[in-house]
Amino acid sequence: MMRQIGLLLLAALLLALAASVTVNVLSTRSSLQTQLELKNSDNATALAQVLSQHKGQAELMELSLAAQFDTGYYRRIRFVGIDGKVLERIAGARPSQAPAWFVALVPIDSRTGMAQVSDGWRALGSVEVQSQSTYAYDALWSASLWSLGTMLLIGVLAGLVAWAGVQRIYRPLDAAVRQAVSLQRGEYLTVPEPRTPELRRLTQAMNAMVTRLRRVFEAQTAQVETLRRQGSRDALTGLSNRTHFLARLGAALQREDGVASGGLVLLRLTDLVTINRAFGRTRADQLITELASALQVGSQRVDGAFPGRLNGADFALWVPVAGSAGAIARDVVERMRTVLASYPSASAVAAGTVEIRRSDRIGELMSRADLALARAESAGPFAVESTGDSEGPWVGLGAQRWRQGLQDALAQGRVQLGSFPLVDIRQAVIYRECPLRIQLEPDGAFEVAAHWLPLAVRSGLTCAADEQALQLALAAVERDGQARCVNLSPASLIDSGFAARMRARLLARPQVAGKVWIEVSEDAAIDRFELVRELARQLRPTGVHFGLEHAGERLGRIERLFDAGLDYVKLDHAVTHGVGADAGRKNFVKGLVTMLHSIAVQVHAEDVQDASDAQVLWECRVDGMTGPWISAQTNC
Repeated sequence: MMRQIGLLLLAALLLALAASVTVNVLSTRSSLQTQLELKNSDNATALAQVLSQHKGQAELMELSLAAQFDTGYYRRIRFVGIDGKVLERIAGARPSQAPAWFVALVPIDSRTGMAQVSDGWRALGSVEVQSQSTYAYDALWSASLWSLGTMLLIGVLAGLVAWAGVQRIYRPLDAAVRQAVSLQRGEYLTVPEPRTPELRRLTQAMNAMVTRLRRVFEAQTAQVETLRRQGSRDALTGLSNRTHFLARLGAALQREDGVASGGLVLLRLTDLVTINRAFGRTRADQLITELASALQVGSQRVDGAFPGRLNGADFALWVPVAGSAGAIARDVVERMRTVLASYPSASAVAAGTVEIRRSDRIGELMSRADLALARAESAGPFAVESTGDSEGPWVGLGAQRWRQGLQDALAQGRVQLGSFPLVDIRQAVIYRECPLRIQLEPDGAFEVAAHWLPLAVRSGLTCAADEQALQLALAAVERDGQARCVNLSPASLIDSGFAARMRARLLARPQVAGKVWIEVSEDAAIDRFELVRELARQLRPTGVHFGLEHAGERLGRIERLFDAGLDYVKLDHAVTHGVGADAGRKNFVKGLVTMLHSIAVQVHAEDVQDASDAQVLWECRVDGMTGPWISAQTNC
């Protein structure tokens, strides 16, 4: 539209310019032509009066005619006597400064001036005078050039003024277009209202629509959060229920960037039936809530720890740091000793702890923890028992050696990418998940992120690891044309130059950047929202897809989720596990997918392990899935 307006303005200016110059040239020509006619007539009359004074003496008349011809710019002067005798002076055409095409285009008719010569009542003849028209053409050409130049200058100034006016109109229109495009991307952008009444009404309508859609999205977010709580939280304590706790525990142990080791605490409130009978349901619920609060306080001692209620009197706490479970369990038990002082003497708590490695299976782990809890109950009230101590992955070799091994591995390029397909509902591969694995010891195994990532964070090497992962992914895409997905450590976002370096690597390979998917964890978007949004702003113009992984638990807590610049969200195993058999989970996932689709964000599911979950997830309209079941179905 703006191009058409510009062309119309240009055409109007050119038409006005041509009309103005034409009118000016024709007007000047008419004026010059009239001046020539008057000059010829006046000169002919004056010459006739001079010739009349000579009483018909031919010699004197010829001298006067020659003198008149020599003193003026004449083309021809001619005297025709009554007897037919002719006295004539003729000059050749003087070269003109005006080009020939101009002379032919704008002819000037120099009419001959005529007058009668007489001696009293006796007619002597007639005289004809015709002036040179070359000077008139020169004057007309100069006047035309000046007129054209002036009109061009005025036209340029008028064009600039018109363009400034058009731009003033264009800015609010462009803002309206950007607002519409932002809605298409799932962003809710409001723009200032312009002064133009018509555009102001348009902007007011668009802003009102954006505000209404934002409120709808916020309502959807609140509804999804309610569904999440209903499907994953214990109604009384607010802790994770058994299904959700075990799903989160499994996700923490199974994913490649999880933890290498940690601890599990099981707590049991003994003789809950007696308390219920003696004090009533309300008092018993209050006691259960006190125990839940004690567990919440204990979980706050370690980042990433989370508690859950397994059933009426049993609670659990996952601690993602080796060697911490026993101390936290003893602290919780001591808190509960004080709380239970006012209850029957038979009321107590017992705690069992177990240290675990990432290779442990959930069933075996829970059996070992239950055995420790049984020992604690046998040991007496408020006892804490431990079993199955575990060692961290670098205890045997020493942390310093592992740190040096990590630095050497990155410097020597002893890194490789895993490859796990993420497919759509037609089983077509959307991209391959490529977690980075590092060979910490020469000729050793390539370790998953759970083993090397904590040390990389502590040593400030996450940026180097993430940049190598991106470089390997770009090379792999160039090699086979298949899209690759790499995940970034939240610690890398703190480096102010990290985003710029990633952008430079992508811009250096524009032909493959569009097949790269880059993701950060949901926790990063919550704790460092501005850094995540800036990373998305820097990377998305290169063509990459940007998203969140391990998401779903806290998406509702991300303020301005629509403004995060996301292309996709990958739901965590803790959210999707068991969705095939749990209607509450299914409703939560369906609401979450609907909410994310409303802001043009794709939804993927990670670590899908069985067919029933996969079927329900497809019914919930997720866009893609990955996990052991997907890999088995695609044979890769």
